[in-house]
Amino acid sequence: MTRKAIGKSAPTPAFIKPCLATYVAEPPDSPQWVHEIKFDGYRLQARIDNGKVQLLTRSGLDWTEKFSGLVEDMLKLKVSSAIIDGEVVVEDQNGASNFVELIRDLKAKRSVRMVYYAFDLLFVDGIDTRELPLVDRKRLLKRSFGRHKTGVQVRFSEHIECDGAKMLAEACYLGLEGIISKRLDRPYRSGRGVDWVKAKCIQSDEFVIAGYLESTAVKSSIGALVVGFYEGENLIYAGRVGTGFDRRVAGDLWNELQKLRRDTAPFAAPVDRAKANKVVWVEPSLVARVDYRAWTGDGLLRHAAFKALRADKPAGEVNDPRWPRTDWKNRDH
Repeated sequence: MTRKAIGKSAPTPAFIKPCLATYVAEPPDSPQWVHEIKFDGYRLQARIDNGKVQLLTRSGLDWTEKFSGLVEDMLKLKVSSAIIDGEVVVEDQNGASNFVELIRDLKAKRSVRMVYYAFDLLFVDGIDTRELPLVDRKRLLKRSFGRHKTGVQVRFSEHIECDGAKMLAEACYLGLEGIISKRLDRPYRSGRGVDWVKAKCIQSDEFVIAGYLESTAVKSSIGALVVGFYEGENLIYAGRVGTGFDRRVAGDLWNELQKLRRDTAPFAAPVDRAKANKVVWVEPSLVARVDYRAWTGDGLLRHAAFKALRADKPAGEVNDPRWPRTDWKNRDH
């Protein structure tokens, strides 16, 4: 591929808002789609510029220091400058990414187990590649790894061309979170769209922490979290999360929430007296990753368990996770 065919020359931007996948009930099975494993980690944009590496969160925060162990391998890529889209994970003994283990390693300032999977290339050597179809962007990204497509801590994320339903079934059998399906012929577009879609094996989503209940067994500790999600500018009550914290996590959460205490509930609609009883309300600025079994008929979480805080995701981006898109197939695919 010639330089002219790659894309337009342009200065490398400081940050590009990421392309986000839309949740769907069933993955596509068209040959125009490819499928990748859905990683359970932190989305990171790698910005490489003449020997310097920056690692930016999905909202543009510079977390290079937190993930400094990845920098050396980033500089081994065959580029002088680039912007790469990917995700950093910690894998368990079965090779599955584990978000809780990643959080533990971050808190302990350990990076030896962290792996960055690169899955898209937005800029390379002064050329904007976003208008290229995905198939060409991935080809260029793979070329940047040279002969070794899998480094120690920076690896090329392979995709699979197959029936999406079979890929999802296999991912679920292996205990993975799900899959991401992407259109091979589409350019890179920031924001949420339907050129990338995700199908999940387990119910796991982000919720805004709106309050908490004190533990009845341990002083200065969380007994349960009260959570919600946004519909426009309105925060909607989604219930309580009463499991998933050990004593240390429950104490850490209590300490974190003390500086956010407020007198009134932050929800748009009043919470009935029974649900609000003994709740300590907080400013809705922290985001929790929560696993759950289902939703009740009145729209509350069932059997919800806390996994970890999401420091990389603004609370305002946490929207209603209940309804997968069903109209995405109406587009030409």
